[in-house]
Amino acid sequence: MTLADEAIAWYATNARDLPWRQPDTTPWGVLVSEVMLQQTPVVRVEPAWRSWMTRWPTPAALADDPPSEAIRMWGRLGYPRRAMRLHACAVAIVERHGGRVPSSLEELLALPGVGTYTGRAVATFAYGQRHPVVDTNVRRVVSRAVEGKPDAGPATTAADLTAMEELLPADVPRAAKASIAFMELGAIVCTARAPRCVDCPFHDVCAWRLRGEPLPEGPSRKPQRYAGTDRQVRGLLLEVLRHATGPVPRQRLDLVWNDEVQRARALAGLVEDGLVERLGGDFVLAGDSPRGEVQNLG
Repeated sequence: MTLADEAIAWYATNARDLPWRQPDTTPWGVLVSEVMLQQTPVVRVEPAWRSWMTRWPTPAALADDPPSEAIRMWGRLGYPRRAMRLHACAVAIVERHGGRVPSSLEELLALPGVGTYTGRAVATFAYGQRHPVVDTNVRRVVSRAVEGKPDAGPATTAADLTAMEELLPADVPRAAKASIAFMELGAIVCTARAPRCVDCPFHDVCAWRLRGEPLPEGPSRKPQRYAGTDRQVRGLLLEVLRHATGPVPRQRLDLVWNDEVQRARALAGLVEDGLVERLGGDFVLAGDSPRGEVQNLG
């Protein structure tokens, strides 16, 4: 059996039961899940995805609302620009494709905020096509099982896509199954810090294990700090604006963080990113202000 065959067989009995993997999930549901899952664990995404799909079951439903509603619904998932990208994506899908998520990889990649990974993921997981779908988990599995290295590089390269494509079966439906199987292996078995090699279908042939599981060369990457960062301050500012029923005066936002310089920098960053708009001396989420009244942050 090939690695793909082993992975598919393992996935058939070990895959997690996730809502966006159900047979009746639409391509829009798959797209939403892939955007939400970027840098966010499944346990936090699942309830958010269910709420999102209940409110906006189609791209047209989301496109009919202002982007501020997408930011509100995004809640505390983090990296809220993803909410803006999803809204822009929904608008583009309505304008360019009649409200239907396109199936062609070229058209998917042309959508706002859809990159190499997301486009291939939607084409593969929603439409069953044959594409190398490569994220951190997949790169780690391939690096260990095939190359004998403890981990992959910091970013996906063309070589990663080529390496994964060579592992995919020629049969298109099985190739799509192999893609999700490799990803699942990396997520729950071949993990970064505590791999469960005894449970891995590649246990007997994994090049990394056969080499004695060598440690990575150089220092390992440390988890990103959150407390005290601009990200935390941005989150606190957005939390106030998400729950506001009208424009919020700057004095109210000043209460969320004591460091004036950092607070001003975080607020300016939110405005620059298009998440927040200035309305006179007040602030609102993007899309909540009447037309013509938005001002730059001075």
